Amino acid sequence: MIEVVGVRFVNAGKIYYFDPLDFNIEKNLNVIVETARGVELGTVVVYPKKIDENELTSPLKPIIRIATDEDKQIYNENIEKSKETFAICQEKIKEHNLNMFLIDCEYTFDRNKLIFYFTAEGRIDFRDLVKDLASIFKTRIELRQIGVRDEAKSIGGLGPCGRKLCCSSWLGDFHPVSIKMAKDQSLSLNPTKISGICGRLFCCLKYEHDFYAETLETMPLVGALVKTDDKKKGTIVEVNALLEQVKVELGENLFKVYHKDQLKVIKSPKRCCGCSGNNDIDEATLRELKKLED
Repeated sequence: MIEVVGVRFVNAGKIYYFDPLDFNIEKNLNVIVETARGVELGTVVVYPKKIDENELTSPLKPIIRIATDEDKQIYNENIEKSKETFAICQEKIKEHNLNMFLIDCEYTFDRNKLIFYFTAEGRIDFRDLVKDLASIFKTRIELRQIGVRDEAKSIGGLGPCGRKLCCSSWLGDFHPVSIKMAKDQSLSLNPTKISGICGRLFCCLKYEHDFYAETLETMPLVGALVKTDDKKKGTIVEVNALLEQVKVELGENLFKVYHKDQLKVIKSPKRCCGCSGNNDIDEATLRELKKLED
């Protein structure tokens, strides 16, 4: 076991582990550390704790020092300076007639590198742009193309729930989200209703999916022929995993809701993917939904 502290460099960013050495580390304390990008100022978000060395993905580096008032002043100056830099870069992009959208820019703490984040439809030849920027700012320039989910994380906004976007408020890492997650939760498979402002499937589809997946394994499938506790036979037309209930068609325009324990399956369709079988969709809609997966 090894003692570490978790440090974050941007709001809702990924947490990186460092060796606290003999420093008296507290939560929300600003510290100076060395990263792959250079010397950086970060905020402690995880108290010193013991973890197994196998959990580390890279060699553990030590905290250099607790940030001083002078360090914090440099950090704030870098933020202000990056705003001016952003505007200059936008002008240069227009001059070079590049089909790219600038999202953000930042200096490393020691100003040895200036990083620009942008989105674009395809590959961009920005070599001449880099030369211009390097001659203006006299430092190393890095242009980094990011995806639409990272763009939403950087810009921020409100979700349909009325709260700040998860990605820009607390979600450190993105996880793959699939159509199956929406289907398992019996959600509308209308692309406009299950996608966020980034144009991809809602991240929150992932949060409860494990529960639905486990529950659906114990539920009968849509289309199954069943016998009920009240001696009736019918066909399942809808599954509610959250309540562990199913709707059974007992005759023409005659339906009744039962708990899964009130049924005995006589004949069941093949379980193809572990989902309930709800929400069958046409191929055109399926192709549209596939574009939303990430």
